[in-house]
Amino acid sequence: MQLRDIAHSRTGDKGDHSNISVIAHDPADYPFLRDHLTAALVAETFAPVLAGRVERYELDSLGALNFVLRHALGGGVTVSLALDAHGKCLASAMLAITLPDPPHPRAASPAAAPPPPSGPAPAA
Repeated sequence: MQLRDIAHSRTGDKGDHSNISVIAHDPADYPFLRDHLTAALVAETFAPVLAGRVERYELDSLGALNFVLRHALGGGVTVSLALDAHGKCLASAMLAITLPDPPHPRAASPAAAPPPPSGPAPAA
């Protein structure tokens, strides 16, 4: 399963460092994220652009993890030749990380599906 299946992400930057948060869609998935999305896995994923360490911070009350990637932006916005000097695309790369399937995958239930549209049928 890809991380994007159970979480969304936001990024920020400060100089040459990128900050990537990963937030569980469902708080029930946060313990799984906390157990499997490690700083080592993130460092391995971003090894081609990472020249420093990865720090992981747990935000249990928010159901989120925050990663700081040190020296990951090619020197920062003002000096980097990277097309994405702010590192905004790093969120997409993070969400593409493959995680093991959870031991009890949630089945799509009819109750979880959005309600059908109401009102008259659209004209053909």
